[in-house]
Amino acid sequence: MGDETETKPLDPRSFRVSDEEREHVVAVLQKAIGRGMINLDEFTERTDIALAAQTRGDLNAVLADIPDLVHPDAGPSGRPYAGPDAPRAAVRPGQRLELTAGYSSIVRSGPWVVPPEIVVRNKYGATKLDFTQAQVQSPTVHIELDAKWGSVEVIIPEHAAVDLNSITEIKYASVNDRTGSDGRAGNPRLVFSGRLKGGSLTVRHPRRFFG
Repeated sequence: MGDETETKPLDPRSFRVSDEEREHVVAVLQKAIGRGMINLDEFTERTDIALAAQTRGDLNAVLADIPDLVHPDAGPSGRPYAGPDAPRAAVRPGQRLELTAGYSSIVRSGPWVVPPEIVVRNKYGATKLDFTQAQVQSPTVHIELDAKWGSVEVIIPEHAAVDLNSITEIKYASVNDRTGSDGRAGNPRLVFSGRLKGGSLTVRHPRRFFG
């Protein structure tokens, strides 16, 4: 028998975290105290833990009992909360939805609720927003992009349209509107802004299947 050592996959909860991730969790805790989910003493204690955290598991410990407010890369089972099976927060009218994909994927499809404003933060990840069955709360939806070396795919129904003119920076990236709806009237009208660095933005209609 050879001397073979079995290599076990690394638990994502043990991944090291950056200052940016620690600051993100502190911002989540600030939202929690603003909604009355935790008191000031709990906020102070959890903030100290978050700022001293070394791994994703450490960060998740301060968020695990706070519903709908989770760190996107700190799932208790090692599975990114930002993925397609992530818990989805209920969206109230007028609320802004922030989606973050870091080395992971975000999928919103089916009858999901679309607020008037969406922010997509995508770093080395993939985001897919399917509006074909979505419950859109306003005739115009503003989508702010902050995408770095990742892909963003947007699927819109035939009666919808996009406006891509407010994207301020496209660097080493591609924008592909396969619907031909850019600048046309449509309901809903999806107005994109922000920046793309690397990767791609693709807008398309649902695929048609012929029997």
